[in-house]
Amino acid sequence: MEHKPAIASTSPTVESLINQMTLEEKVGQMTQVEKNSLTPNDVTTYFIGSVLSGGGGVPNPNTPEKWVQMVRSFQDAALATRLAIPLVYGVDAVHGHNNVKDAVIFPHNNALGCTRDPELVREIARITASELLATGVHWDFAPAVSVPQDIRWGRSYEGFSEDTGIVTELATAYINGLQDSGNRVLGSVKHFLGDGGTRWGTTRTYDWLAGNFQAPGDSFKIDQGDNQDSEADLRRVHLAPYRAAIDAGAINIMVSFSSWQGLKMHAHKYLLTDVLKGEMGFQGFLVSDWMAVHQLDRDFYTAVVSAINAGVDMVMVPFDFKSFITTLMLAVHNGDVSMARIDDAVRRILQAKVWMGMFENPFGLPETVSSVGSEAHREVARKSVHKSVVLLRNELGALPLHKGARILVGGRGADNIGMQCGGWTIDWQGSHGAITRGKSIVTGMRELVDDPSQIAHSVDGTFAGGMKIEIGVAVVGETPYAEGLGDNGSLTLPQEDIDLIDRMRQQCEKLVVILLSGRPLIVSDIIEKADAFVAAWQPGSEAIGVADLLFGDVPFSGKLSFSWPRSIEQVPLSALKQHPDGPLFPLGFGLT
Repeated sequence: MEHKPAIASTSPTVESLINQMTLEEKVGQMTQVEKNSLTPNDVTTYFIGSVLSGGGGVPNPNTPEKWVQMVRSFQDAALATRLAIPLVYGVDAVHGHNNVKDAVIFPHNNALGCTRDPELVREIARITASELLATGVHWDFAPAVSVPQDIRWGRSYEGFSEDTGIVTELATAYINGLQDSGNRVLGSVKHFLGDGGTRWGTTRTYDWLAGNFQAPGDSFKIDQGDNQDSEADLRRVHLAPYRAAIDAGAINIMVSFSSWQGLKMHAHKYLLTDVLKGEMGFQGFLVSDWMAVHQLDRDFYTAVVSAINAGVDMVMVPFDFKSFITTLMLAVHNGDVSMARIDDAVRRILQAKVWMGMFENPFGLPETVSSVGSEAHREVARKSVHKSVVLLRNELGALPLHKGARILVGGRGADNIGMQCGGWTIDWQGSHGAITRGKSIVTGMRELVDDPSQIAHSVDGTFAGGMKIEIGVAVVGETPYAEGLGDNGSLTLPQEDIDLIDRMRQQCEKLVVILLSGRPLIVSDIIEKADAFVAAWQPGSEAIGVADLLFGDVPFSGKLSFSWPRSIEQVPLSALKQHPDGPLFPLGFGLT
């Protein structure tokens, strides 16, 4: 693995600034605010160090050009402060610059894990970095280096694999793509530590944050929960990607909402300071997750003191940033947070800004804004679909499809850009329909045949005439979701999808089922009804790549990045490993 030198431990620019800064200016640098909760004038008044767009935190209209104007307004305000320290603007660009309408959307990480291709992942990150800089954004809250051990978790698709080695290789490639693009974008390696190993049913609620987790069904049953592993297992499974990320040059790490053995990670001085900054020599800065510091204690003063003293350097306070600034300044005046801890945090933040070149060019590359969502970028996304889709079943040569055949295409996902992109697309949770520019599966299929009219499409899988057709393609799967709202204790297909498959099975000589999902689902009964079964994951905006595979223009090559259980009794992974029947499909399975 290529080793990158860490950022310089001292910088004349940084030390000069720290010597000139007031406490208020220092605390401002430690503050990150959601863009809808402040004005540019607030940035100047309170010396704000970072602004972010949360999921769906977009300008109106949501265009790349409007993004340039929005980010520039905050940056101009930062440069109007006494010391003219630039702010760093952050977004969750977790599969492309996914908040921006018409940006290219790549497959989610679990799909990229099926490629086993670090060079492709590096190129995806490079393209993402270029589209970020084109809109003035310098900070990407990615990559997740989570190692999900329980696919009921709504963030499973953010992990490259259940296997630590695969996660480590692809995450470091992603970091290199973001940070070596010639114009550096700061990656945020997340979420430290052990978020992929939390236990079902351990997520806490907080009565002082009323409404935070009021959601239906299985929501927030495992996300933000408690990892109960031994320290040896925590290090073996979950810590290794962070060691590799630091070696690859990572200079920002985001702290996890989750706990380890009952103690919230944002208050975990042993892991944040002793292990990460001490033992592992991490010289970058730690940022909190969204309102995570508020979870530490009903008394906000106690929560802030706990987090800063544990080692958190910048606090994401999306809403009431003035309260945070006042609270932290009071804690310093009271002696509950030392000036040395403040200076350490600010030094780490400023060193990252120097490393990004923000003092020389705080505005990114707005002259390249026309490249956002370009055809060249979409071709790489299409290639990533080719390499990530996994063929799980192919009986009697059902695939490839014949381009001269009449084909019936049914299902909610067949012509649904939002469903094929999944969560974290335009909005935090994602949504259905034509939410951004792209090519759906049925659009792609029609583009690849001589006579588009030979491909009929029906959402509910009912077709006129009643005659039996040679080939049916059913596109089914999960409704888009993100984070704890995607926690799911059953992992079954919606009944309407099962009914669709049964309906189309009756009408078609051969049936191909395409599953759009952020994780393996329980499909043991359904897969037997299909002549071919394709795990397409959430392929992003360029689902024409799925059509390329169906018609044999490109061979299937994807290999499962997660074991595929036979039943919910084989979830989590520890249960699967102990089950006498073994998985339906093992890690690494994939037909060609």
